[in-house]
Amino acid sequence: MNLHLQNQSVAIIGAARGIGRAIAEGFRAEGCHVRAFDREANADFITAGDVTDFEAMKAFAAGFEQVDHVIFCAGIGSGKFGFPFWNLQPSDWPRVLEVNLLGAVHTAHAFAPKLVERGGGSMLFLVSVAGQMGSQTDPPYSASKAALINFMQCAAKDLGPHNVRVNALAPGMVKTELNQSIWAAGQKLLPESERQSFDDWAASKIKKVSHLGRWQMPEEYAAMACFLASDHAKNITGQTLNIDGGQVMHA
Repeated sequence: MNLHLQNQSVAIIGAARGIGRAIAEGFRAEGCHVRAFDREANADFITAGDVTDFEAMKAFAAGFEQVDHVIFCAGIGSGKFGFPFWNLQPSDWPRVLEVNLLGAVHTAHAFAPKLVERGGGSMLFLVSVAGQMGSQTDPPYSASKAALINFMQCAAKDLGPHNVRVNALAPGMVKTELNQSIWAAGQKLLPESERQSFDDWAASKIKKVSHLGRWQMPEEYAAMACFLASDHAKNITGQTLNIDGGQVMHA
């Protein structure tokens, strides 16, 4: 399938590692001009910056003469195991919300005027299945992603009359540093005799939560992100698409 994305301009927020990096490489493989924004500028197409800094985000957006697609991939967890939720303190919440929710809001505010001026394009937010089912693993993370799904729908309604489509892409079990941090935080709470290696923990969790019983890979999200940016998805907006092995199903 030819996605006809050649020479389009793409801004990716959070592209240094993991799914964000795979999405950046996916658009580059489609012949797009990709510029990214991340705290870690480990590639020549990445500008260093913090998504919680609105002025820095506006400056990054101002560097685009025109932008066709904007993808927000930045995200962090609390670094603690949140079951039950009082394992955390209220002070563990603000930074997660600042990055995962307000970082996305900063991105939308900075880039929406350019997409409106263009008269079309797309915006995509990376969320999580955790934001759809009250996952207890990390309540600040789950809540931030649930809020982001809601904000995505608001943005889709506001930008629809300008021919700008807004969607969310929700990962399930993916081999990333974030998943490893969840494992590490949980193991600290267990007696040493009950602790598992990351591979054993992941295999057990996947068996419990995924009907297909396997990892999802970053490249799968890259493929879907590119599809959602293409005209093949011209009537898809306001949607949360799960690539999760069947982890979340709505009856």
